[in-house]
Amino acid sequence: MAPATADRQGRAIVLMCAVSFIFAIQDALSRHLGSNYSTYFVVMLRYWFFAAFVVAMAARAPGGLAAVSRSRRPVIQIARGLLLVAEVVVMQIAFVRLGLVGTHALFTAYPLLVVALSGPILGERIGWRRWAAVAAGFAGILIILQPGRGVFSPLAVLPLAAALMFAVYGLLTRLVAREDSAQVSFFWTGIAGAVGITIVGIPNMEPMARGDWPWMACLCLTAIAGHFLLIRAYEMAEASSLQPFAYTQLVWVSIVGMVVFGERVGPNVVIGGAIIVSAGLFTWWRARRAQAPQAAQPPQSRPQ
Repeated sequence: MAPATADRQGRAIVLMCAVSFIFAIQDALSRHLGSNYSTYFVVMLRYWFFAAFVVAMAARAPGGLAAVSRSRRPVIQIARGLLLVAEVVVMQIAFVRLGLVGTHALFTAYPLLVVALSGPILGERIGWRRWAAVAAGFAGILIILQPGRGVFSPLAVLPLAAALMFAVYGLLTRLVAREDSAQVSFFWTGIAGAVGITIVGIPNMEPMARGDWPWMACLCLTAIAGHFLLIRAYEMAEASSLQPFAYTQLVWVSIVGMVVFGERVGPNVVIGGAIIVSAGLFTWWRARRAQAPQAAQPPQSRPQ
């Protein structure tokens, strides 16, 4: 790896770790506000700021709003945006009902769901080793749930449902990426989500205490900062090379959950979470190995 490339890779890794920390703080703020106000109302305010950020970025892009809003797959783009905002709502409810640690320990299964669903949605071939990793990950989920103990309750379906929605969102993102640019997808993510949550958020509007507005502002700012730094990280390095460092969010969330909210991390959560993360890292490693032979091939000669 050339020194310049290695330097960009290193900075991208630092940014990804920073993004994971920011998103952990964002989740703590979501739990605090979601405990006192309607989830739809809080997410709506957050998405209004997110949509404004998306529009501002689009206006600065080459071709402006007209170019960035032009999609070849508008129906799928809208479905992506609505799916993501629904996932945010479900996760915020889970934060309040199950806590940060238990929710994230189960949510970390989403990369394994991506593997399981990439066949039927994208037509990709999945080998037995990655299927074995998926099975190991779901064994980790069962260890966390432990019927009658730990975070087990009917509400445990919430983070698993959110993980499923986020996995489908990610696969649809890869699907539209075949025809739309990342800027187009990012624009539709913010706008479609903002419109969708506004429809259900307006009827749930309620007065917010003066002391909670600074927390609401921090929630909006962390969301914008996190997404902006995430974009910068992806500009410096491939998303697949940064995926393992996204798991650091589970560490930050566990610290915040224990220190701020007094949550307890049981041994079943630690063991199950470690199995899920290990399985996710294995699927990442297998994907990188599969891509290596293609990257090693000499480039085709450029037509003169």
